Amino acid sequence: MDLGLQGKRALVTGASRGLGFATAKLLAQEGCSVAINSRNYGALEDAASAIREACNNRVAVIPVSGDLADPSTPKDVVNKAAAALKGLDILITNTGGPPAGAFADITEEQWVDAVHLALLAHVRLVRAALPFLEQSLTPSVLAVTSYSVKQPIPNLVLSNSIRSATANLMKSLALELGPQNIRFNAILPGWTKTERVLELMKSRADANQTSENDEIKKQNREIALGRMAEPEEFAHAAVFLVSPAASYITGAMLNVDGGAYKGTW
Repeated sequence: MDLGLQGKRALVTGASRGLGFATAKLLAQEGCSVAINSRNYGALEDAASAIREACNNRVAVIPVSGDLADPSTPKDVVNKAAAALKGLDILITNTGGPPAGAFADITEEQWVDAVHLALLAHVRLVRAALPFLEQSLTPSVLAVTSYSVKQPIPNLVLSNSIRSATANLMKSLALELGPQNIRFNAILPGWTKTERVLELMKSRADANQTSENDEIKKQNREIALGRMAEPEEFAHAAVFLVSPAASYITGAMLNVDGGAYKGTW
């Protein structure tokens, strides 16, 4: 199936590792020029090199470093990406998850930091990208959130609360900007073998006085498919959603969780 991504231009944030990296790599392999962002420039350069190698240097891969929790950074990242790629067709907003912790242990400062990272960074990225997306024939925005927006995950009260706002932001923008043919969707990953998830498993192991492997096995029992996803499995769904092949999908909240979410809707 031709996804229609040849020659398209995309910005993927949080792309030096994990879900963002896997998605940026697959976009490049499909013929899309990509700008990738993360805070760590060294890790970002390594990621860019790996993506170039994976696509045989057929498309441009542009690293744009910057901390998206800083209010001034999202606009700067978008402008640099659009300048390097000569426009934008696709924006994938992906930020690091807030720290784990019980409600009683979370400080007000941590709540504020989490709002900046897990909500306002998405708002600022979209706001900065809109002038470029309005010039595209196939504009698409995808926010990476979590299946926790539908089913809260224990010990992740920050993520459970704030990512829900981001998912609803995408739904609101799909309705508001649909007449301009700009598509907005949210993708809700479940437990995937990323560095972030391994960190959460370690946090659980420390709290429960168990091992990381014990916690992974325990989590797998809660997933219908009985295992965590590979990042590439998430990337296939994400790349389809932003592609012209999904031209009539907007306002969706797609679970990619192996059946971890137990609800009907």
